[in-house]
Amino acid sequence: MSELFAGFAEQTIKGDGADIFVRTGGSGNPLLLIHGFPQTGAMWHKMAQQLAEHFFVVIPDIRGYGRSSKPANTADNVAYSKRAMANDLVAVMERLGHGRFAVAGHDRGGRVAYRMALDHHARVDTLVTLDIVPTMEQWNMLARVDGAVDSYHWPFLARPHPFPERMIEASADFYLDTTLASWTAGNTLDAFSTAALEDYRTHFRNTEVVHAMCNDYRAGATCDVEHDRAAIDEGRKITAPMLAMWGETGFGRKAASNPLDVWKRWAHNVSGAAVNSGHFMAEEAPEETLAAMLPFLQGLHA
Repeated sequence: MSELFAGFAEQTIKGDGADIFVRTGGSGNPLLLIHGFPQTGAMWHKMAQQLAEHFFVVIPDIRGYGRSSKPANTADNVAYSKRAMANDLVAVMERLGHGRFAVAGHDRGGRVAYRMALDHHARVDTLVTLDIVPTMEQWNMLARVDGAVDSYHWPFLARPHPFPERMIEASADFYLDTTLASWTAGNTLDAFSTAALEDYRTHFRNTEVVHAMCNDYRAGATCDVEHDRAAIDEGRKITAPMLAMWGETGFGRKAASNPLDVWKRWAHNVSGAAVNSGHFMAEEAPEETLAAMLPFLQGLHA
């Protein structure tokens, strides 16, 4: 992966119950970048160098994914909750010497990021989410026929072990490649670099990773919803300045005609922008995504 992250260091750092593989590079205020399903931290490679010119960039593989450890699940799925994943990364940032930091997350990483902003509001300076709405809202979208078809993987991956694992493992490359291509604007793999795609495939062929990814979605159907509902019931909102971005043909747009209206129910100070992209904005449209993110992260959002 050195050709994708030239000049970045690699290490494994103890989180809060998992060992987290991280890449770090650059200098300045700390910025945590969190990937989603079915990828690894490699998804940030088209933006990492530019961001490292302004920030100390930290790019982990979240628990269960990539090179990070795969803890055993619990009966209530809390081991793979976005709260547990957020706690891992707060611990990692603390061990790197950063008590406060900016965070940006895509897909499942966006869910980790907004949970972190709710649970650890004193830690998060600014928050960026890429192509998601909150988990509770996503499940509401699945009640529509078009939403259920587009996001079939939510209930499929959340089915009890070992059903989805066995189905995926029967043809892991086919499942991964089809998923990646179908979520892009062009329905192709053209947006993914050869090295990044090989990284995704390598880890997706690992049965432990597939099991962990399914556990991630099992948490998304159970305790993650409970954590979201508790925040709403308690009247808690995201206090950090927030930028919600979505692809014009991504899941955010499919969940709501204007995802920003959804996020306003969850955050005190949120702005939003669409990008001419499918779901994988950091790889399909890295320049446009960076052009929106960078001024916000530099504090030009006031």
